[in-house]
Amino acid sequence: MNTTLLLIQVLNGLQFGILLFLIAAGLTLVFGVMDFINLAHGVQYMVGAYLGATLAAWTGSFWLGLLLALPATLLFGLLLEFLVFRHFYDRDHLSQVLATFGVIVFLNQAMKALFGTAPLQMPLPEALNGGIPVMDGLLYPTYRLAILGAGLAVAGLLWFLVERTRAGMLVRAGASNAPMVSALGIDIRRLFMLVFGFGAMLAGFAGVLAAPILSVEPGMGDAPLILAFVVIVIGGIGSIRGAFVAALLVGLVETLGRGMMPDLMRLFLDPSAARQTGAALASMLVYIVMAAILAFRPAGLFPARR
Repeated sequence: MNTTLLLIQVLNGLQFGILLFLIAAGLTLVFGVMDFINLAHGVQYMVGAYLGATLAAWTGSFWLGLLLALPATLLFGLLLEFLVFRHFYDRDHLSQVLATFGVIVFLNQAMKALFGTAPLQMPLPEALNGGIPVMDGLLYPTYRLAILGAGLAVAGLLWFLVERTRAGMLVRAGASNAPMVSALGIDIRRLFMLVFGFGAMLAGFAGVLAAPILSVEPGMGDAPLILAFVVIVIGGIGSIRGAFVAALLVGLVETLGRGMMPDLMRLFLDPSAARQTGAALASMLVYIVMAAILAFRPAGLFPARR
């Protein structure tokens, strides 16, 4: 792999990691603060992509589609919390898994019924179309760099909200001792509802950002959900800093592994076997890294303070 291709893969890995962070940040808050296993978090990413593509088509503007999709995904997350999820907060994890899996099946079929099975495409904004030179002879898509910038800005804002505001203090206190926070007069249920809605909006934001570079189709949230769980386990459940570092790590390992493993296998195998073996190992690499990290840090790289 030459230097140019390696740089492209690194940038792609960082951009993929940023999208994973936007999904995992809401998931780690819901899991860490509320002790609620939400398998349906991936479909909120899918719903955000569908809302962004549909609203952009209706308004004729990517930016209007993005701005309208954010409150729409927030309201959709609050609606799901009110209708389904709040009834399972005090239930065991198996009940939560079964309920949220049912939501996945229902919403995937609902998207097929409403939009069909053909993928939708959200057009790139004109201002971000084209490329930016990152080295001699290499133009990298402007939109992908914009995703990196937007993700870093959201990460900084999220860190500030959680670590430096009263609302963040209440969220961290609720994660440590919810009964005590409730005894002090804080409506813990309302706090949890807002955390859930905010997490849904982050996942929807990731879906809107991904819509112009990926196909918007039913089931598109399933694969990112699995990697998002890997991210929060590696980073530490309930830790925003851990989710950010782990998301970038997973994005780089996933992207570089798929690009480099077949080439590495050619050193030991014939080209056909190397391609098959490399692809198989690349799909396992993230989980091997997770197992290796957890062997030394069982609580993750940056576990939330309890």
